[in-house]
Amino acid sequence: MADAEDTQEPHRNTSQAGRDASQQDERDTPEQDGRDAQEQDGRDAPQQDERGAPEQDGRDASRQDGRGAQEQDGRDAPQQDGRDAPERDGAGGRARRDRKRRRAIRAHAAQAGIAYSVAARQLAGTGIGPGETLASRGRTVYPVGVPGRWTVAARELRPAEVKLHDTRRAARLAGGRATHLVERFPAGESHAGPCYAGDGLEDLLAMLYLVVVREAPGLVPAALDLAWTAELGEETAVDVECAEVDRAARLVLDDGVADLWGRVEEALRAGQDDASPAIRHDADRLTLVCRTFTMPVEGADGEPYVLRAPWDGAGQVLDALLVVADDGHAPGTRVRLAGSPAEGTIVGAAWGASGPPLRYDVRLDAAPTGRTVRPEELIVLPGQESDAAALQV
Repeated sequence: MADAEDTQEPHRNTSQAGRDASQQDERDTPEQDGRDAQEQDGRDAPQQDERGAPEQDGRDASRQDGRGAQEQDGRDAPQQDGRDAPERDGAGGRARRDRKRRRAIRAHAAQAGIAYSVAARQLAGTGIGPGETLASRGRTVYPVGVPGRWTVAARELRPAEVKLHDTRRAARLAGGRATHLVERFPAGESHAGPCYAGDGLEDLLAMLYLVVVREAPGLVPAALDLAWTAELGEETAVDVECAEVDRAARLVLDDGVADLWGRVEEALRAGQDDASPAIRHDADRLTLVCRTFTMPVEGADGEPYVLRAPWDGAGQVLDALLVVADDGHAPGTRVRLAGSPAEGTIVGAAWGASGPPLRYDVRLDAAPTGRTVRPEELIVLPGQESDAAALQV
């Protein structure tokens, strides 16, 4: 009996122990998990901070340095060089100056018929400064060095009726066109002395045109074509029609004046029998004028003298006229010798059968006599056109 009770007692203890263990598991497990998690967080977080942060910083920095530097170099460097360089250099930056220099080299190479590299060496040797150009390029019609005259912009601002009157007169060979040119390119005082000046200049120009009418009648445009063109009211349109006869009149002067009066007298005699009434009228009138240039007359002091014909002025007027259509630089333009600071003034030009001047007659400031210079050996000083600012607007 006692043994049975003793045996039953261990079984109850074991069952009680099992129930207690289960209750302990149910109560302790959540608390243990909570405490363990907190302890784990408490212990592991510092370790993670101590171990993970440096490794992360080290790896990320390497990646950032590796990828970011490439991206920065690949994307930003060209943009920085392309956008900011002109800004750093300002409005007249290196890029703009280089483009202008290359254009000048190409133009000089085309004009002179030489290689690009040769043209570059020639330009480098001339020492072109800011605003300067080679005389083989560009155009100067009304130089600032001859003040008190027309400008290109002012000619365009004339009233329409004035333009029409001028073009109708310019289309009448020979006297009408001569009168138009003298008014269009009036006399003035340059650094080298009077330009486009001389007594009897208008009559002398008309005589040159009569010489062309006699010696090269095929160059003279038909009167009907000239009259029709004149109704446009644009003097440059008449210039196009008269381009060949204008150049021929200028080339007459290049033959020298020794035998020129003989050619003029022959042209006057032929003009008196011309089919054109305008030519006959001019020939009759100019026959009397010619005598004042070739025969001595008595002056106010009773001494005889011969009126000096303004050959230089006539050539300068025709030079300026040809510049309008074929480029070049009219008399009165200020220049300097390439590779030298010696400055001077253009006083005339030598022309070929077509195109711009082949040579310029230059009178240097330090020398009383003139000299003949090729365009590529001459540099035009800045701002020579009288209304250059207006033309750039």
